[in-house]
Order: sequence, then structure tokens, then C-alpha cells
Amino acid sequence: MTKIAGKHLLLTMLLSVFAIPAVWAQDNGTAPNNSQPQLSAEASIAKSLNKENNWYFSWGYSRQQYAPSDIHISQPGLGNDFTVHQAAASDFPASVQDTIKSLTEFEFTGPQENVRIGKFMNAEKTFAIEFSLDHSKYNTDMNQTVAVSGTKANQPYNQNLTLTEQDFYYALHNGLNHVMINAVWLQHLYGPENKAGDLQLISRAGAGILLPHADNVIFGNANQVGPKNENVCCTSSKDWWQINGWTAGVEVGVRYRVYKSIYLELTSKLAYGVLRGVPVYQGSADQNIWMSEQVLSTGFLF
Repeated sequence: MTKIAGKHLLLTMLLSVFAIPAVWAQDNGTAPNNSQPQLSAEASIAKSLNKENNWYFSWGYSRQQYAPSDIHISQPGLGNDFTVHQAAASDFPASVQDTIKSLTEFEFTGPQENVRIGKFMNAEKTFAIEFSLDHSKYNTDMNQTVAVSGTKANQPYNQNLTLTEQDFYYALHNGLNHVMINAVWLQHLYGPENKAGDLQLISRAGAGILLPHADNVIFGNANQVGPKNENVCCTSSKDWWQINGWTAGVEVGVRYRVYKSIYLELTSKLAYGVLRGVPVYQGSADQNIWMSEQVLSTGFLF
């Protein structure tokens, strides 16, 4: 299977997921409980399914900020079991040129990119179920000094350490991927509804998995998982991307319709992630992460 074919297959699989809730909803609708002329939940969903612009897709670029966090390292064969306390970290923005290239070549694993695929679940188009991918990046800041406690080479190790590329380089650089299912709410704020000039408040809440690629060097020992095009994902300890935890988050912002079926979206997101079993040389790392993120997206309705 070619690279492009694989991506098209993945997109088709993701889109098919949203057909299931819609069918379920149709089979479980209830009739209105009064004589007022109104749409039942079943009729509202059925009407929505038969209208144009019932789906949306967006692609965006983002920046992230991370709260300092503890990173616990376990390397039993080396006699290492220690915690790096309150390590500061940053994202790693790509150039504008790289961002544009990744879009035109359908390469969604380059810059810090964000994908949203959603399906409206009511006729008013104020509620949707959505798949989202935040391809964020995480890198511990080099040359910072942190406290380290635990054991190294089976000996007590309690001292300060300056993080360098040889002593402690820890990155989820390709990246710290948040893969989530979201509930999405839209509220009209200003302008003509469902037309060019429509300004909406958008909010999301969701949860999912963390799918990082680990790149690290712990006291001179580099983690190796093989080439990117081999053992790609997602269950083996030698896979390039591995499921290493879960994430939950909320997001709020505005969506502006610039044309009948094209919109711009600016949002801010707060997410909490729990990482377990991140691969390091002859061992693993555990970490809890708080992330804030700003996302600027372009989307279209179809």
C-alpha cells in the first residue's frame, strides 16, 4: 500500500465511525410529549442527515505551552530508578514553508498540525460529534537545572542535574499526538446565520489516547525504535508511534464563516495527559502533562 493510499484509507475509516451514532440515534428517537408542532429528536437528526453541509473538516496550525512536570525513569537492567522533578518544556514550531508543504503533500505529521472531522447531529447544526488529532510537540528545555532523586547504577542519586543532549534529552517530537473524540457545541453570536458573515462561539470537550513518538537520551544511552517507515503503529514496543496513555481536554473559541461552505476558526485548548510506559533505553518513562494550546484552522462544510 502506498503512503497516499494509506492516508486515504485512514480518512475513510475515520469518517465511517460517525455513521454509527447517527444510525443509533435514528433508532432511539422519542415522539414529542405535547401537541405543539415541533421536531422530535429522531426527526431533527433525520432532517440533518439529509441536508447539505452536514459534515465539516478543518486543518490548522498550533502552538503549545506546558506546565513543568515530573518525569520518572525506570531502567531495571541499568539499576536506574529516578525522577527528574519539575522539568520545563516547550513546543517546536516548524517554518511556514514546511507547514504549507505538509498541507499540499497531505503530510500531516510534520509541523504542529491539527485536524478536525465532525458530523452535525441535529438539524440546527448546533451540536456535533468530532474526531480530532492534535500533532503537538514536546521537548524538555536544554541547559535548565533540575532536582533528581532516586537511584542511578543501584546507588542513591539525589542532586541537581543540568539537562544536556547527552545527560538528559527527552522529546516527544514527532510528536505528542492527542487523538480524541469530542462533543462540540456551536452558538450564534453575530451576523446572518449559516451564511457568509456568521460568527459563532464554539466549544469542545473530549477524551482519547496519547500516541507519541519518543526520542530521548538518558545518561548517554539513546532510545532506538527503528526507521519511521517500519513498524509504524501502534502496539509493539518497536513501533514508531505507540499508545502510551490517555488525554482529556476542553476547547473554546470562535468560528467565522467567510463563504457559504468555508470558515476560519481560532480556539484555545487546555488538555491533561497521562503518559505511561514511554520507551527509553532498556526501560520506560512515566509522566503527567498539562498542556495549553492555541489553534488557527481553516475548514469547509460538505
